[in-house]
Amino acid sequence: MPKFNRLKECVVSNKNVIVRVDINVPIVDGIIEDDTRIKAVLPTLQYLAKNNAKTILIAHFGRPDGKFDDKMSLKLILHRLQELLSPIRVSFIDDCIGDKVRNAVLDTKYGEIIMLENLRFYKQETDNDHEFSAFLASLANLYVNDAFSCSHRSHASITGIPTILKSCAGLQMEYELDNLTNLLENAKKPMMAIVGGAKVSTKIDLLKSLATKSQAIVVGGGMANTFLHALGYNVGKSLYEKDLKDTSLEIIEIAKINNCEIILPNDVVVVNEFKAHSPHSIKSISLVNDNEIIVDIGENSIQKLLEKLQNFKTVLWNGPVGAFEIKPFNRGTESIAKIIADLTDQKKLLSIAGGGDVVSALNGCDLAKKFTYISTAGGAFLEWLEGKELPGILALNKQNK
Repeated sequence: MPKFNRLKECVVSNKNVIVRVDINVPIVDGIIEDDTRIKAVLPTLQYLAKNNAKTILIAHFGRPDGKFDDKMSLKLILHRLQELLSPIRVSFIDDCIGDKVRNAVLDTKYGEIIMLENLRFYKQETDNDHEFSAFLASLANLYVNDAFSCSHRSHASITGIPTILKSCAGLQMEYELDNLTNLLENAKKPMMAIVGGAKVSTKIDLLKSLATKSQAIVVGGGMANTFLHALGYNVGKSLYEKDLKDTSLEIIEIAKINNCEIILPNDVVVVNEFKAHSPHSIKSISLVNDNEIIVDIGENSIQKLLEKLQNFKTVLWNGPVGAFEIKPFNRGTESIAKIIADLTDQKKLLSIAGGGDVVSALNGCDLAKKFTYISTAGGAFLEWLEGKELPGILALNKQNK
């Protein structure tokens, strides 16, 4: 792991500190559905306020593609942030560059926080534009990256600012890096990986890497459909990637060479229409009809997996195994979560889970706190597991200073 400055090693009292966080949370009809990411950055913000720093908070929300959009304004998150940080004063400015922003920062007192508008309202953010980075850097004396989940991006606020300002990792970033490094380096064998989600194409490198490191890989979600199709099964109208047949077979072969078992469902839950309350049935994977859609793993698959988990010491989980957001198609994901939580509670299993969908699923069934470690990161978590160097972490590297 690269060596980097840590927040508590830096002088912050009476300093302007610009902090990059990830508070990209799910919002439906103006209501925040899951505030896990907001809560994760509270320790850093509270530490800075307690130590009399002026905190300039920067973040993104959604994908506005360089255009202003009220539906993706960070002001939607402001009230919840103010509630959680009370009595610390948190103000908001509806832009992130220009004289208005500079003056608002000047008016902010030490010990207070000012949140700038969505960085991605400017294309310069995702383009890693130097002038954009330079303006943001000019507001502060110190840059703090507390957004591990964004650190696989070469964006202005992730890799641009730290080329200009003294930089360090925030408390949440430290926590993520230290725990992931320690847990993965000390993971006990045998290890099982559970990899779900929609597409194999987004996790090819991860699957190939895990096939050489783990003793079993459970493939679930839409990804399982691609593997089942590659093996000659009919997946009906289910989501799958036809052009990844050879890739799926290659991953199976890599696993075989490395004595890693690929575990696919042997029965599935199917529907004719993908919507809430749609009539459903459980079928063997060999009996799926052309007009059916696979939405979850079946009871037999769940039971076999629960039995197998008893024989493993470490489990690494990324991605749900079914359409967990629609009941009752959350049964597979929640059943797996419960047995992992129970085994972890009994000190029989070390459990690591990461990615937004899995975290949401675990929070939804109130089991997240029972896992050994939960990462809020998605893409960054995947790339870290793949052994890739993350641009945002490299930018904090002491050797680069």
